[in-house]
Amino acid sequence: MPERQNPRVGVVSDSNLQRIALAQAVKGHGYELCFNTSPDKLDEAALAAAELDVWVVDMQDEDDEFLDRLLDNSASPILFGLEQAPAQGTRNYPRWERRVFVKLKETVGEPVQDESLDVLEQAEPTVAPVVLELPPELSAHASDGLEVVCVLAASLGGPAAVKDFLDCLPKGLPVAFVLAQHIDVRMQSTLTRVLVRHNGMPCRIAAAGDQLRHGELLIAPVESEIDFDESGAVIVRGIEWDGPYSPSIDQMIANVTRRFGNRAGAVIFSGMGGDGSISGLQLQEAGGFIWAQTADTCACASQPDSMRATGVVTFNGSPAELATHLVEHVRSRLSATA
Repeated sequence: MPERQNPRVGVVSDSNLQRIALAQAVKGHGYELCFNTSPDKLDEAALAAAELDVWVVDMQDEDDEFLDRLLDNSASPILFGLEQAPAQGTRNYPRWERRVFVKLKETVGEPVQDESLDVLEQAEPTVAPVVLELPPELSAHASDGLEVVCVLAASLGGPAAVKDFLDCLPKGLPVAFVLAQHIDVRMQSTLTRVLVRHNGMPCRIAAAGDQLRHGELLIAPVESEIDFDESGAVIVRGIEWDGPYSPSIDQMIANVTRRFGNRAGAVIFSGMGGDGSISGLQLQEAGGFIWAQTADTCACASQPDSMRATGVVTFNGSPAELATHLVEHVRSRLSATA
């Protein structure tokens, strides 16, 4: 029997809509969904044969008989008390989905995300990226401040997508980048090499004293929340990131939005879960942009799909198309303010 990597979850609810929402939350965060059914379809034999790590049970109507059968025939922990899922696309849905993930994480731990960078660090692209030309008006542009600060948000499958995006960008583009990537802390230093091995963009893990600069990439550290002052200088908070993810995409977007307003933007790349979907609305209301990688080009589309479901994404594209759109966005923005 192959070794199981991810916790196995069974969902039971007497509400079809709740089953759909819970199943999406379970699978979207990388857990293995083994059962998704109503209580009347699970007999003693099925309950006893289920090799699960946790049951997620939500009953709209009391069913003491089923609960007794579940307790008598399964030794797995049972999660109760998950409130009714809000309608997808509403402001409260991402918060509900995150609470489901937190309870699963507390009970059975996080899913395994096999984000090996070894191949990406050594492989040569099968097709050479087309590096975009810098528009002439941007070549002559001079500024003492930050024109655009862009959060790159990624999780499972994100490093390859972010690298493809960066490989297409022209040098001299007046955009400062900060990456929030869900990754094991032991792999962060490798990430600084992998992302820029072909494009040569200056890249480092953000530390106190660092500065956001056009044409450079700072990587948010796993261990501590970071913020920025008005000039773009890094502030290391010395506290854990808020929420279940490290670094927190939601917190990173919120911090950048608060500091830079309509000069801020975010691009949501491949990843599990829905991190970022809560703060996306805040960024939209501040006048910033939110774009996402198309599902068909993602290794895992849960993260960009979750942001799309909130209704704030105004452009979808492959990594190369997102790079092209960014160049045009910056050109149009600076032309409008000239």
